[in-house]
Order: sequence, then C-alpha cells, then structure tokens
Amino acid sequence: MTIDDIIDDFELLDSWDDRYRYLIELGRKLPPFPEAERSDATKVQGCASQVWLVSDLSAGADGPRLTFVGDSDAHIVRGLIAILLVLYSDKSARDILGIDPAAVFDRIGLREHLTPQRSNGLRSMVERIRADARGALATV
Repeated sequence: MTIDDIIDDFELLDSWDDRYRYLIELGRKLPPFPEAERSDATKVQGCASQVWLVSDLSAGADGPRLTFVGDSDAHIVRGLIAILLVLYSDKSARDILGIDPAAVFDRIGLREHLTPQRSNGLRSMVERIRADARGALATV
C-alpha cells in the first residue's frame, strides 16, 4: 500500500464516520508490536495516549535507510501510525527529512478533524521519526 492508495481510499469515503472507521482499520493492519519494545525508551513523549515507535537502521545506496514499527493503545492513533509508517518507513534518512506530512494530512482532510491532543501527538510522532533520521545522518 502506498500513501497515494490511502489518499485515494479516503477520497472515496463521503462521511467522516466512514473515514474514521477506515483509519481504525488501517491501524488494525499494523504488524504485531514486540512486547519487549514497549518501554520508556521507545515511548513517544508528547502523546496523550500511549505510543511506541522503533526504528531500524540499514545501509542503502542512497545513504542510511530507516524502517519503523509502532503501536498505540488508542485505535485512531494506531491508524495515524499506520499512515506515518507508509509515509516514512523504508525510506532514506534524507528522503524522510524532505517529506511534508502536513501536506499529506491536508490532502486527506484529516488534520482539521483531529482533536488538538491528537494533532500534538501526531507532531510528536513526526518529530521522533525526523530525529531518528537526523541521528542516522549524523552517523555517516
């Protein structure tokens, strides 16, 4: 699944109830998160719900690449994580830093339908992903 697929799917849904159900369904499709990774070190600070995010660094032809896994105890937040993973995972650190998640969430129309707490949590997750990418570039 690509981010364009997700955007297209959102555009097919007329009501926000349907869009929220789709978001929750995306979250249900996340791969299982290892119980051992649920720790303070992997917890994303600044989220109202519990959010864990882990990055895996590998070498790529275009520099360091990062793959992410994540989870939350909140259904809608799990859906947001699923979108972020499609957007950022398995990309080069440089590409990650060039992605504008606000533009994607605006295209979906989701930013205006998130509570302030979820918007803050989303920003915290994106900042954590970008911090991991900056850290990967610093090791090169």
